[in-house]
Amino acid sequence: MSPLQAVHNIPEICARLGVTDVVLSPGSRCAPLTIAFARHPDIKVRTVPDERAAAFIGLGLAQAQRRAVALVCTSGTAGLNYAPAVAEAYFQQIPLIVFTADRPPEWIDQLDGQTIRQADLYGAHAKGCLTFPTDTTHPDALWHATRIVSEAIGLAEQFPAGPVQVNVPLREPFYPKQGEELQFGPVRITRELPGRPVLPAAQLQELRETIRNSRRVLVVAGQHRYDADLLQAVRQFAAAHQVPVVGDLIANLHLPAAASYDQRNAPLGRQDVFMAVPEAGLKEALKPELLITFGQSLISKALKLYLRNAKPAQHWHIQPAGAVADTFQSLTKIVRMEPADFFAELNAGQLMSAPQQVVGSVPAGPTDSVEPQGFEPNRGHAIAQDATRVASRPQPIGEPVRLTWAATDAEATTKAAYLRPWQAAENWATGFLRNFMQQPNQLFNEFTAIYRALQQLPDGAALHLANSMAVRYANILGLPAGRSVEVFANRGTSGIDGCTSTAVGAALAQPNRPVVLLTGDVAFFYDRNAFWHNYPTPNLKVLLLNNHAGGIFRLIDGPRQQPELEEFFETRQPLTAENTARDFKLRYLPVSTFAELESALPVFFAAESGAALLEITTDSPTNAEFFEHYRAAVRSSFSNSPR
Repeated sequence: MSPLQAVHNIPEICARLGVTDVVLSPGSRCAPLTIAFARHPDIKVRTVPDERAAAFIGLGLAQAQRRAVALVCTSGTAGLNYAPAVAEAYFQQIPLIVFTADRPPEWIDQLDGQTIRQADLYGAHAKGCLTFPTDTTHPDALWHATRIVSEAIGLAEQFPAGPVQVNVPLREPFYPKQGEELQFGPVRITRELPGRPVLPAAQLQELRETIRNSRRVLVVAGQHRYDADLLQAVRQFAAAHQVPVVGDLIANLHLPAAASYDQRNAPLGRQDVFMAVPEAGLKEALKPELLITFGQSLISKALKLYLRNAKPAQHWHIQPAGAVADTFQSLTKIVRMEPADFFAELNAGQLMSAPQQVVGSVPAGPTDSVEPQGFEPNRGHAIAQDATRVASRPQPIGEPVRLTWAATDAEATTKAAYLRPWQAAENWATGFLRNFMQQPNQLFNEFTAIYRALQQLPDGAALHLANSMAVRYANILGLPAGRSVEVFANRGTSGIDGCTSTAVGAALAQPNRPVVLLTGDVAFFYDRNAFWHNYPTPNLKVLLLNNHAGGIFRLIDGPRQQPELEEFFETRQPLTAENTARDFKLRYLPVSTFAELESALPVFFAAESGAALLEITTDSPTNAEFFEHYRAAVRSSFSNSPR
């Protein structure tokens, strides 16, 4: 038996447990792992030289395919370069099996090359670290090695999923002799069968009674992958109990549920707009008594701060296992169930009307034929034409579009009385944005450019949002109603370091699905090695916002008032993406006016264009001025008239 037989068995165990995608970075110490994975008939191996990009590409593969992916690297600092993606996977609950080749233990701290302390390399940002036996010739050691790989995969996939390190010390020789065939197995695997926690009937009944007796119930969703069963259950619950459901774009509540459901009963997503309205009466009208949450992080700082101030009497978080964050400082109950199961159980036994007859719903009919409640349009404002010949600044839109909502009796006991101001605020925000973004005579700016680009997203696309302003802009603007676009973002740690690589991994995982990355220049140039590999991604579309600076710092109170802004916060840079596009064979479409943008978007999104990069070049001070114009319009948009 080969002294490396235990290492050669690793891909067999992975394949039998469903881990069939491997991203590796070349090296010498990892050669036995590389050869074993490369020669296994059921493993798909991709080589990415830059370990940081490789790890994020693996994360993107796992995120898109919803199953674990393996990473393989050599010893020394190679594994340290995995750390940002490992931390993101930990907080975003994505399973990764991280195989780090290592020196034998007797050579650690002996000044040997490419040798660091690799055991438990990722510390608290991995679910665990298992060490492979150095010598595996004894049958017990071979059994131990097999068991370790099964345990690592099971641990990575247990809820909450996450990364697990397997440190593999290896002695020379690393390479099989010429003509030597590798043997895979036989191996004994340990397979975990997932279960779903349920609550006793008495506890479920107690929860139902609490919801029934609470007149101000609010559901808030954090980041969550698309789940058709969850969408259906949440909408049935919301309709039955007249409960507002609120979620950021990354909660994926905006996707259509069942075909029979009216999209106008969809969950709310404009909180970044209406929560910025400085109207105490509205904030009081939106205050919940019972808050029910599920999912991970929120983008909307306005909603987060509001719920921390308007603390509910009760806050339930729905999560089947793992640590739970008290994001709003009001947590009173943790319900250990899958969110889809929780809402389905609450719906059980409810007398449901047909979807078009749900009390409080908008009358049936075409969506755009109904005037949004709570929105007072500015009748003197015409639909804007494409403005490439512009005035020195955006023109005011006349009287601000006012937010109003129906007066509610403070003693009202119906849930509909609580739902109405949420719906009014949502409808107003939708109309306000439409009106504001179409105003004439705009200087070319990235906020409006993104708005126009999002309107043309191909149906069925995966939209990846890079951190910094890209994800914030998209969360404010939202997507066209009824569009089947699933949204992803690295909001586990919210770093810019691997946003492009994650989108590349998604494009590799789903070659028949359009993958669109919306990113800023700093995030893009920081992660250019995402494209440094030999695998085509004709379905990848990169929308690059290049303002030649870290533009977010011009929008934040604090840095934008400092004399060091441009040099030490924005860190202005003169780069364009033309050379990157040429180097990696991406179709390059540069635009710097609205007219050029409107001409380029259909070409950019066309499937036959292949991998493409649309670079939107703007001026950072102009972007900041326009965004401040938007914020000022929101602040002045509430009605002081008596209701």
